[in-house]
Amino acid sequence: MFFPYVPRFFPPGGGFLPRTVVAMRICVFLSAADLDDRYTRPAREFAELLGKGGHTLVWGGSDAGLMKVVADGVQEAGGRLCGVSVDFLSHKVRPGVDDMVIAKDLAERKRLLLEKGDAVVIMVGGTGTLDEATEILEQKKHGHTDKPVVLLNTAGFYDGLKQQFHRMEAEGFLPRPLAELVFFAEEPVGALAYLEESAGMK
Repeated sequence: MFFPYVPRFFPPGGGFLPRTVVAMRICVFLSAADLDDRYTRPAREFAELLGKGGHTLVWGGSDAGLMKVVADGVQEAGGRLCGVSVDFLSHKVRPGVDDMVIAKDLAERKRLLLEKGDAVVIMVGGTGTLDEATEILEQKKHGHTDKPVVLLNTAGFYDGLKQQFHRMEAEGFLPRPLAELVFFAEEPVGALAYLEESAGMK
């Protein structure tokens, strides 16, 4: 769910008008691998935008690799951190977060991540990230959720997957238009702008 608050906004001429600001819990699926600058720089940029927007990062809870880069960026920019790790990776959890849950297995972790997020961003990652991405898209395909989903195609990493999705749509494998399932963003600013627009912030 979204968490609105109404601050005082002072227009020209005095007085004030209410303005609703919506803080989201944004679930990010991504790698925990150590990656080079073409992947870490855009990830850091997105994280800083998320934090400055007052949003909460919901992520795999790891303090390693790209997961650490994103968590650092969000926290340093003033955002909140909600981690969902798993028992066999509990030794890698990030300290000093706002909320941390340890799931018993990967299936429970994936369920909790999706439950805790108001929206989903898919960043670069390996097979685990693809598994998580497929789960949310399958739920959307069958109408079990209407949470906005963004695939952030950093450095063309998902060009092949994007092409495959379009082929699935063209050849009748998807019961709903692809545009209703996922938004493809090439830059971090476009990814967050889509989520904020979906939440009625713009």
